[in-house]
Amino acid sequence: MNEEKSRRPNRSELQAAAGKTVNDVIAPGLKGLFCGINPGLFTAWMGHHFARPGNRFWPAIHAAGITPRLLHPPEEQELLRYGYGITNVVQRATARADELSREEYVQGGERLVEKVMRYRPGVLAILGLGAYRTAFGRPNASVGLQSRTIDGVPIWLLPNPSGLNAHYQLADLARLLRELDDFATAQAAATNR
Repeated sequence: MNEEKSRRPNRSELQAAAGKTVNDVIAPGLKGLFCGINPGLFTAWMGHHFARPGNRFWPAIHAAGITPRLLHPPEEQELLRYGYGITNVVQRATARADELSREEYVQGGERLVEKVMRYRPGVLAILGLGAYRTAFGRPNASVGLQSRTIDGVPIWLLPNPSGLNAHYQLADLARLLRELDDFATAQAAATNR
């Protein structure tokens, strides 16, 4: 289902996407690895990360200067050229993140630790405070660099870029992503990535 789709899915197509997964965009030694909560139904139907119209991930990383132009979800592999990849805490697509159980978050966190140890990104950037808090048992975690690492890999916590997250506007997201990228760039320079 990775071909570009130029139409909107109908209700039955969206419902059929429940439980599906979206392939990681990942490679060893990236400057950073973005980690979403889990794929939404539109994203799973499309087969590309952060594909739902209204999601601000792609505009925010462009506004932050991480990409030189606005990428669209079907171009997600281009992100590797800029030193970043994408994965999710929970792989299973749902209509809403509140459909995920605590156990799914914890198991997803364990898989994420294994992935980080295997691919060794310069920084893990988790896009979702609640997902991180639940998956890693850190109920008071806030946006920014975390005191915890995964085998020396720093964790940077960011807000969910969903258009439903009214607490952060595009400019706020871009500023926070720019701070992350500055940190990741400094980390990469220090380790010659």
